[in-house]
Amino acid sequence: MSVRISRQHWQALICELEDARRQRHLVTYRALVERLALPTPAMQTLTAALEYLAALDARAERPLRSALVISQGASRLPRTGFFDCATRLGRFNGASDGIAAASWHAAEVVRVFEFSYPEEA
Repeated sequence: MSVRISRQHWQALICELEDARRQRHLVTYRALVERLALPTPAMQTLTAALEYLAALDARAERPLRSALVISQGASRLPRTGFFDCATRLGRFNGASDGIAAASWHAAEVVRVFEFSYPEEA
């Protein structure tokens, strides 16, 4: 199944992530789905958009903004799909649920916080 995100929702996603970056905080998948008011299937749409954004960031050799989105659980980490995507993009190599993942994610978040992204067209 292919999912698409509207231009309006895409722009809102970029703005939410930029706000989170500037304020140096993380945001949950659920909070993004609610703030963006994504249509059904909302979580699949958000996941596809975050993976697309990760691919754009990787191609431009930028830190992955999608690292700012985490699960609500105690781990405070992104879902395993994020690490699978980062692996496909050549950014991460290891188990998606271990110390290596947590350490890499923490470092990537710092890189995102410190990077100045260009304005989106």
